[in-house]
Amino acid sequence: MTGAGDGNGVVGRLYGVGLGPGDPELLTVKAARLIGEADVVAYHSARHGRSIARGIAAPYLHEGQVEEKLVYPITVETTDHPGGYRGALEEFYEEAAARLAAHLDAGRTVVVLAEGDPLFYGSYQHMHKRLAHRYPTEVVPGVTSVSAAAARLGEPLVEADEVLTVIPGTLPEEELTARLAATDAAVVMKLGRTFPTVRRALERAGRLAEARYVERATMAGERTAPLAEVDPDEVPYFSVAVLPSPLNRPARPAEPNAEAESEPGEVTVVGLGPAGPLWLTPEARGALAAADDLVGYTTYLDRVPVRAGQRRHASDNKVEAERAEFALDLARRGRRVAVVSSGDPGVFAMATAVLEAACADPYREVPVRVVPGMTAAHAAASRAGAPLGHDYAVVSLSDRLKPWSVVAERLRAAAAADLVLALYNPGSRSRTTQVGLARDLLLEHRAGDTPVVMARDVGGPTERVRTVRLAELDPAEVDMRTILLIGSSQTQAVERGDGTEVVWTPRRYPEPGSGS
Repeated sequence: MTGAGDGNGVVGRLYGVGLGPGDPELLTVKAARLIGEADVVAYHSARHGRSIARGIAAPYLHEGQVEEKLVYPITVETTDHPGGYRGALEEFYEEAAARLAAHLDAGRTVVVLAEGDPLFYGSYQHMHKRLAHRYPTEVVPGVTSVSAAAARLGEPLVEADEVLTVIPGTLPEEELTARLAATDAAVVMKLGRTFPTVRRALERAGRLAEARYVERATMAGERTAPLAEVDPDEVPYFSVAVLPSPLNRPARPAEPNAEAESEPGEVTVVGLGPAGPLWLTPEARGALAAADDLVGYTTYLDRVPVRAGQRRHASDNKVEAERAEFALDLARRGRRVAVVSSGDPGVFAMATAVLEAACADPYREVPVRVVPGMTAAHAAASRAGAPLGHDYAVVSLSDRLKPWSVVAERLRAAAAADLVLALYNPGSRSRTTQVGLARDLLLEHRAGDTPVVMARDVGGPTERVRTVRLAELDPAEVDMRTILLIGSSQTQAVERGDGTEVVWTPRRYPEPGSGS
């Protein structure tokens, strides 16, 4: 449906015009020209009647123009509207769009003013969605408050391959914390009443010290400050929190110095998940970004993006104790250290080595925390279906740190208890017999047709997940990058209608003597 026109079929043109962050001199040349040429200039305001948008555009307005003041019926207060807060606003937007449509039908040019950019958290977009498909429309971009804040701080916002995240401060605190921890740089909009929540989220994400505060950028009353020093009771809506480019963060000293004791380091053991960035949690991503030094097995360290200013310390996979002590020594010198592990760091990985060393002198005072990750067992199970849906045991087949007799005893106990088994470290170049020994042992307790999920490089470029029967498990097809999920007596492998096979273990277990 298109507009009715002025009787001769001529309809007006709608412009959404960005005004920039507040300084009238930051309007684009095109924005200034269109405002001056418009028949109708529309702008939003609260019920007090003052419009920041009109104030910015005032130098370009002239007598004879029709001004349409679109007054919000509510802003943050409650309402008795039958549709609630959202219903009251929807009704207002419909009425405002109808007023503008009447001008457009009469053939008039209508400019809707928008602080910043019209389609960036702007009120104009509500008119755009209701009118742009009916009338000729053009959006004129404006300088956003994000750009203005960075300019006023005089610090780069993002550089090179860094990621910038723009976040509304109205999100729940947990969500704010996750997003702030995971990104390189950030701008949090819509502060005002949300400021205490945003501040707590920054502190929980470990980013408060680097956060900057910008109030009314380019306007009268502009103010900038370290965010940690801002009084929450004095924060207006037109303010933002900024996390500038981490590349400009002051680096901690790489060598011992007199200041090291006043700014202690820490070790964070980070789980990378089984493979790739899709398996990395926001908390883990943030811990990696905040580190001065990354320490880990070469293969796992290669999965972490290179960041300017970070030092990387790669080593072999058989020197866990040495790697742990090296990381703790760096932290004693004031460095923020991330020790990386595949999967979850507490499951056959580096968290134990770090904590064991940290519980002895001279490392007892070094702060250590563990950031969890998706385990290989859970990732493999998700690819196959739900084989871990009931009780299960996790066992490493490696006999490098414990004798095979202990491994065999634990396998027998788990098998006798009819537990699903997740078998880590099943084989390597130097260990080729364990899979066959484990298979033969389990066949003493399990039927030959018990489903076995063989999952290799889950989440990686050479991922392969398939289901075989226990009696057919071939040790030659298993290597160090494979995890095995051995079903219980209740585990099912079922072909579905689309031809795919899913493996699942019922949550219910039959009563003893039921015959099931």
